[in-house]
Amino acid sequence: MSIIKVKNLCKSYKYYKKEEGLKGSLKNLIHRQSLYKEAVKNLNFEIEEGDFIGFIGLNGAGKTTTLKMLSGILKPTAGDIDILGYDPFGRDYKFLKQISFVMGNKSQLWWDIPAIDSIKMNKDIYGVSDSDYKRQLNNLIEIFGVENLLNTQVRRLSLGERMKMELIVALIHSPQIIFLDEPTIGLDIISQYKIREMLKDYNRVNKATIILTSHNLDDIESLCNNLLIIDEGSLIYNGAFSTFINEYSKNKAINIKCNSNKRQILESIKNFEPDLIEENVDDIKIVMNSEKVLMLTNVLLGEHLSDIKDISIENTDIHEILRKFYD
Repeated sequence: MSIIKVKNLCKSYKYYKKEEGLKGSLKNLIHRQSLYKEAVKNLNFEIEEGDFIGFIGLNGAGKTTTLKMLSGILKPTAGDIDILGYDPFGRDYKFLKQISFVMGNKSQLWWDIPAIDSIKMNKDIYGVSDSDYKRQLNNLIEIFGVENLLNTQVRRLSLGERMKMELIVALIHSPQIIFLDEPTIGLDIISQYKIREMLKDYNRVNKATIILTSHNLDDIESLCNNLLIIDEGSLIYNGAFSTFINEYSKNKAINIKCNSNKRQILESIKNFEPDLIEENVDDIKIVMNSEKVLMLTNVLLGEHLSDIKDISIENTDIHEILRKFYD
């Protein structure tokens, strides 16, 4: 069942042309030329309950603007949004109790007080019962291992510790729909891993619907079952993550460790006209069309078996796929 329905969604911003220098400033006082920036253009999509959506695009593509409209922060210029039967910009209390929005570069925490005070404040705002609050708080504390940090002034926490607290504040009322905008930005690999694992569990146990934007494609690859890809405000892909990979990953990567005769191995490889050849001491990495891989490996193992220490074949990673997709 679709719980998020977006139809012909648009958002444009009005701004004024500013001419250079003092003369330009004086001219603007008398006459200002209005300009318009289309941030989101005619988006249409539906999202099912329990989906984990990767919402990706280049800088300025319209991702954050879209999330702000879905959460009710911004009013669309045109189009319709239906989430759980509500218009988000109506900001109905029953709607707000079922959503949460986490932005990696914004904070819901009060910096000069301990994190536990901000968490308790959200408990009261969302009307969470004492029993549900205790259960959810203990569960989140255990997941993140932050029991000894709850009474620490927020400004004294590290970025990773603060982000964990942000997620606890955002999830304390057990929302069914979560909007995440760069939740792992600036975090070390251990903190990123813990946050991903927590989000996986929350999505699975609560059947929550999560929309994630991230420039860290490891987040997208680890968590998301579906993709929305946006470019200059327009939706250019809407479908399963696995389908996207299969459809746009026409190449495979072959990694070769050489014992000897590296030059001869390279000459054999060049006959197959690979898309990419990278050399590093005794290692060779090549990227080529999947259809040629079997033929090349037969040649390498038939003619250069004694010269090769190891060989492995991998699917092209999502970074390379997306780069080609945008090209």
